[in-house]
Amino acid sequence: MLLRSLDNRFCFCFSLLLWWIPVGLGDDPFVFYDWTVSYITAAPLGIKQQVIGIQGQFPGPILNVTTNWNVVVNVRNNLDEPFLITWNGIQQRKNSWQDGVLGTNCPIPPGWNWTYQFQVKDQIGSFFYFPSLGFHRAAGGYGGIIINNREVIPVPFGIPDGDVTLFISDWYIQDHKKLRGDVVSKTSLGVPDGVLINGLGPYQFNKDLVSDGISYQIINVEPGKTYRFRVHNVGISTSLNFRIQNHNLVLVETEGSYTMQQNYSNMDIHVGQSYSFLVTMDQTAISDYYIVASPRFTNTSAWAKAIGVAILHYSNSQGPASGPLPDPPDEYDTDFSMTQARSIRWNLSAGAARPNPQGSFRYGQISVTDVYVILNRPPELVDGKWLNTLNGISYIAPSTPLMLALQFKVPGIFKLDFPNRMMNRPAKVDTSVINGTFKGFLEIIFQNNSTSVHSYHLDGYSFFVVGMDYGVWTEDSRSTYNKWDGVARCTTQVFPGAWTAILVSLDNAGMWNLRTQNLDSWYRGQELYLSVVNPEEDKDEVPLPDDVIYCGTLSFLQKDQAQRVYFSEASSLDKAIHITMLLFLLALSIFSGAC
Repeated sequence: MLLRSLDNRFCFCFSLLLWWIPVGLGDDPFVFYDWTVSYITAAPLGIKQQVIGIQGQFPGPILNVTTNWNVVVNVRNNLDEPFLITWNGIQQRKNSWQDGVLGTNCPIPPGWNWTYQFQVKDQIGSFFYFPSLGFHRAAGGYGGIIINNREVIPVPFGIPDGDVTLFISDWYIQDHKKLRGDVVSKTSLGVPDGVLINGLGPYQFNKDLVSDGISYQIINVEPGKTYRFRVHNVGISTSLNFRIQNHNLVLVETEGSYTMQQNYSNMDIHVGQSYSFLVTMDQTAISDYYIVASPRFTNTSAWAKAIGVAILHYSNSQGPASGPLPDPPDEYDTDFSMTQARSIRWNLSAGAARPNPQGSFRYGQISVTDVYVILNRPPELVDGKWLNTLNGISYIAPSTPLMLALQFKVPGIFKLDFPNRMMNRPAKVDTSVINGTFKGFLEIIFQNNSTSVHSYHLDGYSFFVVGMDYGVWTEDSRSTYNKWDGVARCTTQVFPGAWTAILVSLDNAGMWNLRTQNLDSWYRGQELYLSVVNPEEDKDEVPLPDDVIYCGTLSFLQKDQAQRVYFSEASSLDKAIHITMLLFLLALSIFSGAC
């Protein structure tokens, strides 16, 4: 009887151990990060200024994960004002609570922390995060996101010998608080003080334009090898042309979509956009080579100093880079960038996050359920402030986030009445939301009547860029749509005096931000929200987080800030092994004690 009792106890403990092992090893892994956001001092253009760092870094750390991993990021706000991070391009499937914009989250107060918890579900590719409040992006606070394929899904190109992330951005020496005041008091911020590459100023390619003593980025490479360059425009409002002297850029991916692999000598990258290029080190390395990011759609001599220059350094290089920079596209060739943008096509045969080819989703055969023609105009004076509008409405964020108002059925916070066309009425300030049809198929046409390029981004989704042209969109413009291999992405450009059309399948329930990525226009109200409500109960939809921060009309629900939890950045596998070993020792102890 004693032996049988011991056998039963051991079997119970061993089965308990086996039950825990799949939780640690078989499920989608977790990765944990603990980030402190604070002001740090930097001098990207040779003049010391206050920037926003994450973990003391500017730019912030790269979040490198794999499809379907669970990401937990505890953010401590050590700034002197509220703060939020948004994850540009991460779809937050059924979980807009983690989107990090004012329509979904209360800001993290100074001295508080909040924990983002989300899964990078069914996505691959190159993205970035950035602060979404208070013009903070103009001071930094951004960093990269890399989502790798699972091993069972083949990548449609050879494994590169290295991976390089580059952040390109226009930059002002003025404090971001001063800039945000200027945004509403005048129509333009003027010419930026420079263009940064990875938070650093330009290499001194011209002593008349670049001061002595400015630190610049050096990318070290080996001859004959191929590298993947992930390039993000994280700037305020300037489209930038990216190029590497004497090297071809083979475009392979943009914002989570594999593209047809085409060679480019340069690429226009608009605000908020991300691209991946394969670059082979096939030159003789007589000297180093320039990496350049220069402004586009500008035609004044004042912009000459606003050029970002980094250095590509071969290990066998025989000397420093010298001479003129590689030529940009002709500034007066307005068709160049349009033609280039149209040439980017979806790779229909490649699998992305799933084994089935991207092209198996035949978006061109789906019937459209709703159409919105969204008009952008130059800044307008409304109640003494310069504001930007979409269809004549400048968005104002209520003190209670829209998602919380929806969750708690708080009336009067927003209206589901955003017009699907420009209304014949004066511009106004309002909280007007698109009432999206769950599992509907939405057509949006962005009509840009301003004089600058605008980029538009939709949280929660990838959309198909099916058409763009100069002039005014009409019903007949649909005959020019690409309904076969238009690229799927989350940010698209709209050229001045032109239109861009997108299609999006509304299969992700939540409250989703549609905004211009141009920070000055966004701050002046050029955004709105898209409400997508599933009429049926979905048990997979992520509920209200336990640690949600309350504000506005729901402030009375807020408890005191809980003690901060620090996460180790050890890998999920290491943690699972530790848990398994502890459980094994526990089982062994119980068995030994019984003996």
